Amino acid sequence: MKYRSDPAAIRGSIAPLVTPFTAWGALDLASLRALVRWQLDQGSHGISLGGSTGEPSAQTVEERIAAMTAVAQEIADRAPFLPGTGSAKLEETLQLTAAAERLGADAVLVITPYYARPGQEALFRWYATIAGEFPGLPIVIYNVPSRTAVDLAPETAGRLRRAHANIVGIKETTRDFEHFSRVLHQCGRDFLMWSGIELLCLPLLAIGGAGFVSAAANLAPAAVARMYTAYAEGDHERALELHYALHPLVDLLFVETNPAPAKWVLEHRGRIASAHVRPPLISPTPAGITRIEALLADCEDLVR
Repeated sequence: MKYRSDPAAIRGSIAPLVTPFTAWGALDLASLRALVRWQLDQGSHGISLGGSTGEPSAQTVEERIAAMTAVAQEIADRAPFLPGTGSAKLEETLQLTAAAERLGADAVLVITPYYARPGQEALFRWYATIAGEFPGLPIVIYNVPSRTAVDLAPETAGRLRRAHANIVGIKETTRDFEHFSRVLHQCGRDFLMWSGIELLCLPLLAIGGAGFVSAAANLAPAAVARMYTAYAEGDHERALELHYALHPLVDLLFVETNPAPAKWVLEHRGRIASAHVRPPLISPTPAGITRIEALLADCEDLVR
């Protein structure tokens, strides 16, 4: 909670954790807590949970709150905590956001409502409702059109920023880099923006981004954090070296649907007890595993 009053201090590599399950599909909170400890030891600048990598749509509200509780307790204000609290249902989103506020989250990441494909006015009212319900809690919009089938326009982001002081930032997960710039132009350069596209993490910093929420941090947290730190300290050559070194890992993450490949690696590295993913996802196929192993060999020094 100590970062809640100054969300501008939330910068760098915010690791979007997988949600570990047991081999029979139950929440594995012990593995989740261990992941938090490892992430902080490796230098991640913050922790997120409940974004796309965390399989939130395959969990009940009660399970999501239980996972948030475990993470909040484990972080214990040592780093910023930005849980994902969005859902396709407004009632669930408000319930999850209220839980995050009680647990001391520094900000919440709220995905655009999926499947319904609301228009821009509907999106404005959606976020305005959430911001109005929690005026003391920093809200970060999560725009991921490949998952939700709706794209929050830069003009809508700007309108929300002007209308609600607690809408402080956005996680942009779109490959349209021009979109990034247009959002910052509409919202102001002090608006916080994180990239959710791995190969746009470093480029975003050049136009004023606050950092990244990159799935790559699940497997190489130290390297992803160092990339941000190197850039912030002016060592742009080192940042570029890390950016290109991470390419095979990025390809690995998306051999099959994220987070199945990441969970497979984490289990085989002993970081989680099981690589189980909940339906409709499946664990990597034999062909996928062959490809994962080949790519892992190309980035072995980053994945420890």
